[in-house]
Amino acid sequence: MVNTINKLLNSEKLEVATGVFRAFAHPLRLKILKFINDNDKTNVQRIYSSLRLEQSITSQHLRVLRDAGLVLTIRSGKFIFYSLNHDNMDTISDAVQTFLGS
Repeated sequence: MVNTINKLLNSEKLEVATGVFRAFAHPLRLKILKFINDNDKTNVQRIYSSLRLEQSITSQHLRVLRDAGLVLTIRSGKFIFYSLNHDNMDTISDAVQTFLGS
């Protein structure tokens, strides 16, 4: 039991987990994740024009998603393309399903 509490209270891991769940907690970020998923990989211009968002708002949300490890970036010339980090998404999904007992 004490070992479990120590694992849960590990501040570094708790901070990472908080960032991940904070990234998922915003409806606009969920829309962006869905758009990226539906389009395999895409650039910021396509995201903001398709979702009718301001470029600066889109970039801020993408930064949160990058920091949480939910999206990957690849630079091609002057464009940065975003794709889902499927490995991290699968790990998070498995952890949530385990927690919920599903």
